Amino acid sequence: MPNLSKVTCIEDLRVVAQCRVPRMFYDYADSGSYTEGTYRSNTADFQGIKLRQRVAVNMEGRSTRTTMIGQDVAMPVAIAPTGLTGMQHADGEILGARAAKAFGIPFTLSTMSICSIEDVAQHAGPGFWFQLYVMRDRDFIERLIDRAKAAGCSALQLTLDLQILGQRHKDIKNGLSSPPKPTLTNLINLATKPHWCLGMLGTKRRSFGNIVGHAKGVGDLSSLSSWTAEQFDPQLNWGDVEWIKKRWGGKLILKGIMDAEDARLAANSGADALIVSNHGGRQLDGAPSAIAALPAIAEAVGKDIEVWMDGGIRSGQDVLKARALGARGTLIGRSFLYGLGAYGEAGVIRALEIIQKELDITMAFCGHTDIDTVDRGILLPGTYPIA
Repeated sequence: MPNLSKVTCIEDLRVVAQCRVPRMFYDYADSGSYTEGTYRSNTADFQGIKLRQRVAVNMEGRSTRTTMIGQDVAMPVAIAPTGLTGMQHADGEILGARAAKAFGIPFTLSTMSICSIEDVAQHAGPGFWFQLYVMRDRDFIERLIDRAKAAGCSALQLTLDLQILGQRHKDIKNGLSSPPKPTLTNLINLATKPHWCLGMLGTKRRSFGNIVGHAKGVGDLSSLSSWTAEQFDPQLNWGDVEWIKKRWGGKLILKGIMDAEDARLAANSGADALIVSNHGGRQLDGAPSAIAALPAIAEAVGKDIEVWMDGGIRSGQDVLKARALGARGTLIGRSFLYGLGAYGEAGVIRALEIIQKELDITMAFCGHTDIDTVDRGILLPGTYPIA
């Protein structure tokens, strides 16, 4: 295991990941749609929120432990579902699940993962969640839900904001496809990533493990591209949410809520939690940042449903600010992927350590020793978004 003691922030991990991960896969993770304005706002809007420093407060006995949908977590953070994680690092989803288990936080597996549900289940802890995209092939969706049940997933995370795909210019320029296009530029770039190449040569997991061999007519990567292009369902509606909730029968989380009206519909659906999320700025460019949308949504639903947020979190301070503005929990995507791409499982653990330590120390400087007592009183008035 590398000595990562000098890695002090998520940005350190990002820089290493950019060097070690092939460009097409790094750019896939670290990009937004169109102008990438919303993608940038997700991180930038956290910076304008200022904290109130308190002094002469007993800082002993601090705890970042809390719950998310009734599950004990080491801090109010879960790993978000990210597609193609196994292309940031060989067996990436397995490594991420192992790191989350060791740290005591949930791990969410994407429908578009490289490692299959069954593979990851062998390494995941009790907080193993599965993220579902709704496809036109409802028979495939039913079987996917059943596989998640059989694998012991304790919650289903339904993504609502990918009925159609936002255009990501970098993916087009890089020729990202299934299978990837072997252009001269891509081959030259791969030649500069020996560590990544050796890892991929050492694993059998190089396709979409939840889809290839499971979806009708998808036997290999060559048939996957046309299938996915046709399968995302633009007709997804709240009736489908009700159907999925009944079929699943367990804890349900709705991801992609950015409007108070949709938040009230999510609460009325009977789901257990909603995630304020703009898909990391990868869908509707020009939408507000997730942290800017959070207060109005939290106020709209009150205690009718747990409110979480996802998008732009790069530090423990960001987690604390989200908690202060009404998010019971948060999810990290890119912060996790940077660690994974940089150093594999050890990098993910280091990313989690960085976030937790900064959360713990900042909470203390703001006069609190228990994460469950944090509210917007820790924020400087006039610097944060309001409902």
